[in-house]
Amino acid sequence: MPTAVPERPTHLPGESPGALRPSRTRALPRGTVRTAARIGALTLCQAAFMVGIGLLITGPARDVWPMTVEDDASEALERRRTGALDALSWFVSEAGNTLTVIGIALAACLGLILVPRLPMWRQAVFLGGALVLQALVFLVVTESVDRHRPEVDRLDASPPTSSYTSGHTGAATALYAGLAAIALSRIRGPLRKVVCGLLLLVPLMVALARLYRGMHHPTDLVGGLVNGGLSLLIVGRALFTDGTVAAVPAMRPAPAADAGRGAPTAGRTVVVFNPTVTDESACAALRDVLRQHGRTSAEFVETTVDDPGGGQAARAIRAGATLVVVCGGDGTVRAAAHAMAGSGVPLALVPSGTGNLLARNLHLPLSPVAALDAALRGAVRHIDLGHIEGDGLEATHFAAMSGAGLDAAIMENTDDRAKSLLGWPAYVLAGITTLRSPRMRVTIRLDGAPALRRTARMVLLANVGSVQGGLTLVPAARPDDGRLDLLVLDPRGPGGWIRALGALLRGGARTARSTSADTLAADDAGTGVPVEFFTFRRAEFTFETQQLRELDGDPVAPGRRLTAEVRPGALTMLLPSGDG
Repeated sequence: MPTAVPERPTHLPGESPGALRPSRTRALPRGTVRTAARIGALTLCQAAFMVGIGLLITGPARDVWPMTVEDDASEALERRRTGALDALSWFVSEAGNTLTVIGIALAACLGLILVPRLPMWRQAVFLGGALVLQALVFLVVTESVDRHRPEVDRLDASPPTSSYTSGHTGAATALYAGLAAIALSRIRGPLRKVVCGLLLLVPLMVALARLYRGMHHPTDLVGGLVNGGLSLLIVGRALFTDGTVAAVPAMRPAPAADAGRGAPTAGRTVVVFNPTVTDESACAALRDVLRQHGRTSAEFVETTVDDPGGGQAARAIRAGATLVVVCGGDGTVRAAAHAMAGSGVPLALVPSGTGNLLARNLHLPLSPVAALDAALRGAVRHIDLGHIEGDGLEATHFAAMSGAGLDAAIMENTDDRAKSLLGWPAYVLAGITTLRSPRMRVTIRLDGAPALRRTARMVLLANVGSVQGGLTLVPAARPDDGRLDLLVLDPRGPGGWIRALGALLRGGARTARSTSADTLAADDAGTGVPVEFFTFRRAEFTFETQQLRELDGDPVAPGRRLTAEVRPGALTMLLPSGDG
């Protein structure tokens, strides 16, 4: 039975509190379909170009130099073969073998997603997409162009494909040159050029090995290099330079006073940093970046156990700071954001923690140095904050997510040592042990509409949509839409968990059904569906018993009541340009 998810009630100014508005959904980043269409169109052009060159080589140009001397080159290499060169060429040729390329690509993509603190989905898609694209073009070309392999003793079994183009060379180019491009953007220091140079050398060595082993003509190898290179260019341009797919969620336009304003270039700069995740060498690197942007006298202030960042940020603003750089995890960011809410002073976020939810959803660079540099080159934007309070919980703000139930239990049970050793996967391990946390009863009132009564394992208030590992829990949540989103999770039994996971992976509200507020209020026993989404400006929660609660990943005192409302555009930030 398909998962049914009700539309999320809210009302606009001038509407009655119980009025419903259509559910907002966006499971994929803005511009994904448009980018896919562009890549598809350019791929057709690439295939046509490669086929045209192949037909030219095998047709009108076959009696034109250098095609007329290609056989001579193959025969000359055949005469110079030795046992040692045969073995070496086999080893090099295997670097472009289909199984080798697939294995390295899978390992690289999994590493890009799972290893960094901020999963590098875009880089993984770049690498995998380029490989798939060049393979598709290769198949089209070999079916369209019939070219025999060199008339020499071939050291490998001849595949049933045309000699034009070299599949080994094309795949090696897409893989190793793609890895070189990623390394160029991530590695710093002298090692950067060495690694990139070695990776770029591999497809050239594969091409020479295939030529030596009599498997291709020289122009076939050039065709493979061009095919792999064009694939990288098409996918890379679409993902990284065109700005079709939003690198950062489109932020609300700045007020007139801030419109078009970039990073402030004068005034006092204060860097609030968590010393447990930012050591002296990291501070020195950040200080260098600030100097490069003309901020030569930045003040570095440590957070403490008693003051995780709010007091330091507040004092910086009172002292006249024109920029506050916050270097730490979600707890440090939340404390600073609470102190800076409504001040108009820009916050530059340098992600250094385990979860980094806000940084993850704003698609900030992984490296602290790169994040600061990108921010200082960026512009002023405004994002929403959630204002929350409850019994035993003083009024404060959250920037990413807050909740009660399962998510709070996960945060409570995640060991600090495990987080330092494993990073965000430590939350996954803690989550496995807390899946059987008891169901709770909660009464929910949204924007003054009639109360909803639910059983749930978790209620999650979201200003952003994605969590650790790149999983999107609340697809429609955006940090600049003037609303907060609510996820009510209530799976029952193994089948319920499977349905809940399916609903989340499908983008949640794609399967939404219209339900009136009156109908929801009358359903005191709940809807029986494992996942529900709502959107609101103000929400009140009353739990039947005390529940664990969390704010931006930090456990707070258990309680029975929560009240949350959105503060539109409350936090001024410096974010990288190019967000569309």
